[in-house]
Amino acid sequence: MEIEELAFKYALRNARIHGKASVKAVASKVIGESKKAKENPREAIKVIREIVERVNSMSEKEREKELEKFPEEIKEKRGERELPSLPGAEDGKVVTRMPPEPNAYPHIGHAISFFFNWYYARRYNGKVILRFDDTNPKKEKKEFYSAMEDGLEWLGLDWDEKRYMSDDIELFYDYAERLIEKGKAYVCTCSQEEIKKSREEKKACKHRNQTLNENMKLWKEMVNGSLGEGSAILRYKGDMKSKNTVMRDPTLARIIIANHPIKGDKYKVWPTYDFATAIEDSILGITHVLRSNEFELRNELQNAIRHDLGLRDPVIIHYSRFNVEGAKASKREIAKLIEEGKVTGWDDPRLVTLAGLRRRGIIPETIKKLAIELGLSTSAPVISWDNIFAINRKILDPKANRYFLVIEPIRLIVNKAPDKVARIKVHPGFPERGVRKIETSGIFFISKEDADKLKPGDKIRLKDLYNVEITSTNPMNGKFIGEEVIKDMPKIQWVTADNIKLKLIIPDMLFVNGKYNESSLTEKECLAERSVENVSTGEIVQFERIGFARKDNEKAFVLAHK
Repeated sequence: MEIEELAFKYALRNARIHGKASVKAVASKVIGESKKAKENPREAIKVIREIVERVNSMSEKEREKELEKFPEEIKEKRGERELPSLPGAEDGKVVTRMPPEPNAYPHIGHAISFFFNWYYARRYNGKVILRFDDTNPKKEKKEFYSAMEDGLEWLGLDWDEKRYMSDDIELFYDYAERLIEKGKAYVCTCSQEEIKKSREEKKACKHRNQTLNENMKLWKEMVNGSLGEGSAILRYKGDMKSKNTVMRDPTLARIIIANHPIKGDKYKVWPTYDFATAIEDSILGITHVLRSNEFELRNELQNAIRHDLGLRDPVIIHYSRFNVEGAKASKREIAKLIEEGKVTGWDDPRLVTLAGLRRRGIIPETIKKLAIELGLSTSAPVISWDNIFAINRKILDPKANRYFLVIEPIRLIVNKAPDKVARIKVHPGFPERGVRKIETSGIFFISKEDADKLKPGDKIRLKDLYNVEITSTNPMNGKFIGEEVIKDMPKIQWVTADNIKLKLIIPDMLFVNGKYNESSLTEKECLAERSVENVSTGEIVQFERIGFARKDNEKAFVLAHK
């Protein structure tokens, strides 16, 4: 498609999701797909801006009619939208892998990557392997293996086989010796400073031309534990002049003296990511590798290793690494936030870890739809919370039961109030779900935010109940003035004296303009209608006029979003 057609399609789609198209969001998609737009992004932005303005001036009916010209968008409207076809895929023969490194809790970036690999295996009736890349015993922990599996199960992503790279250490040793014998690998005993300097200066290491016997002798000493940590590494004989720094005689294996969570202290030498991945992707029969473009420079090295070992190359597809606005996904950064007490743990609802998103009330279907929405884009999109919320809201709206809750409650006494039993629908769109029955007299609680706006003489409607005229605000008093629904009369949320006390945990953006947001988590004292006691822990409800919230425990809910 030309820039204009792509921009028109994505502007229409963006407007469908958010009510109004965003130049930034549309540009991200167009520049990610169009070679012409990549070559001249400034001109492309001008075109995109004009088209977004045109789409935003159209009615919803006009937009939907225009979207009918794009078959894939019709599928999306029906919930059938798909990712693009996989190059070289044969039905029943596709094998992909979900390769978590068990050194942290999974986050939204992991989830999207896992989804892509799972999705294509299932789409082509193939096989997906859960493969733990656990070859750095200093970083791996048992709890992280479990966290990865728990995250995948919560997402609803199953697997056909589970593997641990640590089970294949001796196989890696065998392949390492093959490279040594072929003259494609050597043992280096230089210091880290010397290695760094030679790579920067593109100069060969003094150990590069050691004899086979010298290399094999040193290698055996590495493996049997005769050499200490940091004293020697096995390096690949690449190209020290290469523009791709990855190819400048990279490390294939190093000595790590640490207790591995599965293998204990059995092994002293561990393969690097590139060496282990190059071999595993081939011997496990992986046909397609889908991974973020941070690994793109490593393709040359991994393919070279496979070529030297006579192993088959998979098809490698890259997409952009995804970042969420105002969030940190790096395990190092999250661990630091936990250590500093700036977040409460890996499941803090401000985080984009799966545990944090789950606790907040972001559901698995939202993450899957988000992955399909983003697609295999090679641009660098920043995912907005608004986008996540919009998708989540659309899925939750028909599912979540409604309840009344007031934040920072203020007592309201209504004089001459009739005793009534309010019959309020559990969900206005699904009458078959029944009603909540709330007995009322003249004692109510309303939110401080609503109370602060009232003055004597104001007339309000207690939502789904009756009308009240405010007679005083200190204390807050009113009088009953009828039940007729009057247009434009302000509606006020309420609970009766028969209520339960709750805390509402309200997460906000963790970082604003790159700085930690000290106000990113607040707790509000609330009162809720008595029927909220029947909500199960983990259930997501909608507190009317407040938002969707997930029950965290018996005394607290976490606000997901409005």
